[in-house]
Amino acid sequence: MIPGRDAAASLMQRLGLRLPLVQAPMAGVSTSAMAAAVSNAGGLGSIAVGATDVAGARAMIAAVRGATPHAFNVNVFVHATPRVDPPREAAWLAALAPQFAAFGVQPPAALATIYRSFADDAAMQALLVELAPPMVSFHFGLPDAGVLAALRTAGCVLAATATNLAEARAIAAAGLDLIVAQGWEAGGHRGMFDPAAHDERLPMLDLVRALCRETALPVVAAGGMMTGHDICAALGAGAVAAQLGTAFVACPESAARAGYRAALLQGRETAMTSAISGRPARCLVNRFTRLENLPAIPDYPRAYAAGKALDAAALAQGEDGFGAQWAGAGAARARAMPAAALVELLARELAQA
Repeated sequence: MIPGRDAAASLMQRLGLRLPLVQAPMAGVSTSAMAAAVSNAGGLGSIAVGATDVAGARAMIAAVRGATPHAFNVNVFVHATPRVDPPREAAWLAALAPQFAAFGVQPPAALATIYRSFADDAAMQALLVELAPPMVSFHFGLPDAGVLAALRTAGCVLAATATNLAEARAIAAAGLDLIVAQGWEAGGHRGMFDPAAHDERLPMLDLVRALCRETALPVVAAGGMMTGHDICAALGAGAVAAQLGTAFVACPESAARAGYRAALLQGRETAMTSAISGRPARCLVNRFTRLENLPAIPDYPRAYAAGKALDAAALAQGEDGFGAQWAGAGAARARAMPAAALVELLARELAQA
């Protein structure tokens, strides 16, 4: 089944989109200023609150609302509660010890759960129901039916990431409004519900076609797109909109630090790695992605505690080679310009295509 034109048009109208463009949430990189700029320019801006607390999320949402009257998306992480596995975590820290030693520091004595899953965070759930952002999207899985019902009653459009047909069917069965089809080319964390499961690694266009054929929900394409011509291809495959993330990393509204921007604009290749955070994620090739012969990786986000500590130790010595420089397969085509100007350029390219 191809999503009906009426359903797709109704969703676009509900969100007030003038362009079939979603700026990806990108925790740690997207900002309220970026989201507002994209929404003001006719797309759907997004912020990610999976790496902050309730106070931080409230402030970010207020900042977006203070800068745009238009719709925007708030993204949360719905990963499984991480297992605390002392032997595995000790082995992981021991394996990273030589990297820490190169910067004159010891690895952390133990790992910590640095981010709470939205599924386990009643306070964050209550906040989003209270503030009712126009759209709420879920990454890594789905919250329980009660939370979905509360957000739906509050008036939120609900979306979730799928990397395969089984996940898309689960999203549809849960009664959400749309599916974000994350192809293998996408930067950042794979949205897999179960990171230990077999990954089909479907390219974005193939995944979009499959989800449009096999589900009735509108599909937003995600993965590797950098230009309006890319967006046109996604729409041609059946998507109602395209979600671009890496394309916005070099914008001045981005929170990406200087080394990350420089590496992106140098046109580095990307690689998929679980070593930084404990979950598969596509990153610009750096010293972290080149580590070899590593033991079993602790659960996300506990492994991320070590990754962030190693990055901080390296930065203190002037080395920016261990950062989480998430980027999609189209990274070499990144363009540095204000977010609104990029949206306008994408719109012109899409019209030409």
